[in-house]
Amino acid sequence: MSAALVAGLLAGYGIAIPVGAVGTYLVVLTARAGLKIGAYAALGIATADGLYALIAVLGGSNLVSVIQPIAEPLRWVSVAVLLVLAVHIGITGVRNFRDSAKAELTEPAAIGPLKAYVRLLGITLLNPTTVVYFTALVLGSEDMAAASTSEHVVFVIAAFAASASWQLLLASGGAVLGKALTGRRGRLATALTSSALIAVLGIRLI
Repeated sequence: MSAALVAGLLAGYGIAIPVGAVGTYLVVLTARAGLKIGAYAALGIATADGLYALIAVLGGSNLVSVIQPIAEPLRWVSVAVLLVLAVHIGITGVRNFRDSAKAELTEPAAIGPLKAYVRLLGITLLNPTTVVYFTALVLGSEDMAAASTSEHVVFVIAAFAASASWQLLLASGGAVLGKALTGRRGRLATALTSSALIAVLGIRLI
């Protein structure tokens, strides 16, 4: 059970840490609309991550008997997917850091809590990288693929909690923390941190 908890936390932080367009928008939205709106928006992002973790777990459980004969090749595919994601995030972070031309963010219009939640949920669900990431982790790990239902539940909840805690940290920091994390150096640091974490998760599958 503790292994599933740790795996879920690592997976959640691995996908949540890089501050991209959604994270930047979350910070700006919070600075303009207040912490309450930002918290709802943050939970919308975390819900999307949790849903994708659930989809990966359910899909992985149903496919275990089918993929057993090709478990070893699949493990290496999962490792490759995770390492490619890690490299992609790292390269993107470095490229953005080197790019001095930064597009100005449009100030978010007035928005209610529910609308903020739904909007950020929808935006995050449009990112296919998240479901690929979670599926690669679940199907590539013998422990997770063969885990019990309760362990799968713990994994999904832990992934959601990790994502929620990071998004709420961004929101609660508002403009002050946002300037540190969404600036050139902050975005580079979060991208490299996430890249390293995902790479470690991928290497562990070997």
